[in-house]
Amino acid sequence: MSIPSAQTPGLSLPGVPIPSESGGFAVLRNRPFLLLWLAQLSTQVGGNMVMLGLLVMITSTYSGSKIAISVLLLCFLAPPIVFSAIAGVFVDRVDKRLVLVVTNVLRGVAFALVFVVGGNLILLYLLMVLVSTITTFFGPAEASMIPFLVPRSQLLAANGLFALTTNASFALGFALFGPFVIAVAGPQMLIVLVAVLYFVAAVFCVVLPSSMSIKAVKSGHAVVVAGKAVKGVFGQLFEGLAYIRDHRHVGWSLSYMGVTGALIGILAVLGPDFAKTSLGLGDKGLVVVVLPLGLGIVTGVLAVNAYGHSFPRRRIIEVGLIVLGLLLALLSCLGAIWRFLNIQIAADAHGFQDLSQILSLLSIVVAIAFVAGMCYAVVAISSQTQLQEELPEEVRGRVFGILNMLVSVSSLLPIMVVGPAADLVGASPVLLVVSLTVCAWGFASIIGRGRLQPVAVTA
Repeated sequence: MSIPSAQTPGLSLPGVPIPSESGGFAVLRNRPFLLLWLAQLSTQVGGNMVMLGLLVMITSTYSGSKIAISVLLLCFLAPPIVFSAIAGVFVDRVDKRLVLVVTNVLRGVAFALVFVVGGNLILLYLLMVLVSTITTFFGPAEASMIPFLVPRSQLLAANGLFALTTNASFALGFALFGPFVIAVAGPQMLIVLVAVLYFVAAVFCVVLPSSMSIKAVKSGHAVVVAGKAVKGVFGQLFEGLAYIRDHRHVGWSLSYMGVTGALIGILAVLGPDFAKTSLGLGDKGLVVVVLPLGLGIVTGVLAVNAYGHSFPRRRIIEVGLIVLGLLLALLSCLGAIWRFLNIQIAADAHGFQDLSQILSLLSIVVAIAFVAGMCYAVVAISSQTQLQEELPEEVRGRVFGILNMLVSVSSLLPIMVVGPAADLVGASPVLLVVSLTVCAWGFASIIGRGRLQPVAVTA
């Protein structure tokens, strides 16, 4: 699962329509773009696979410690906040093809080293910080190559295909291929496979055309400009905060993105132990929740692109938050409810070992996870699309810069809290509190923002 950050997204370009056969997929006849897209597919699927593999490794080695998982997610989320401003400056001044090749090779080497270090948690954390830092440079280089490789008439289709791949790769990597490889060969072999995928992506990028049409500026000049960029981060921060303060509707859109971004990290922290202990699904029970969740997200992506324009966007977000919160609340209580309903059978030493009862519990978990995945996709995509619609072009760059930083921070803070809290009181109570907070935020939006404006209705 790709953790939400300035380069993720899982939440990228949701406003771009999914390409159709007549216009969208025709861009794949452009061979350089096809190679770039294949590189994206390899890295996105590999990145989602490796997150599941690391979660399983930590769960089995360190008894599912939520603090250990929280630190892992922190290693992924912190570097983009620190390095994103500098990374964009350097990417603009070097051959982007070279950046793509080097970053993919380095990430492949890093994951090969993960296989070597095995259960050494400190080295694992250091390697993940390295991977996340490298990805901070990879993201803008990849995005900048699209307009270089694709004519203006196909830019919309190209971005739409990248958006569809980003969203579908979660289901493919985290919910489909990842669980399958772990079940067949174990999490260590999954790490090896991911390293191979990054090396394959590097091969795709090697044959791309160079993006340098003029001589690169001297590296010393790049360092000076990078220093100015670092100083300008604080100015950008205050400008973005001032705009958000003066435009409450932008602040609400930011809050929706913060909620969905934080929720992914929280579920990653709580998921392994919750599936094992609260639902009684065993060591690999997380797959039972993740697979339908991923399929629900892909279904929600397709539904929003097909029918989202027919409904007021703000109401879609608010209803999605409320339903998502209620579903997660039900899921958090499901294990206790199930044990209570079957207490007589449990007294006869059958309980969860009875196959028919396991299947009944699984069917409920699958249904809840699938619908929750749909709700998550609806909220995440609709909120970012609404934000794109609300921001005027003259301030869009500055505000989006600060919003990406704030969303990353909003994802970090809950993760740092829920891990220790779950170790103290258990995953189910913490998940219940989180779910009720998500639900309450949907009601707060309905009450706090009041009636829909005519423009919002037509949108």
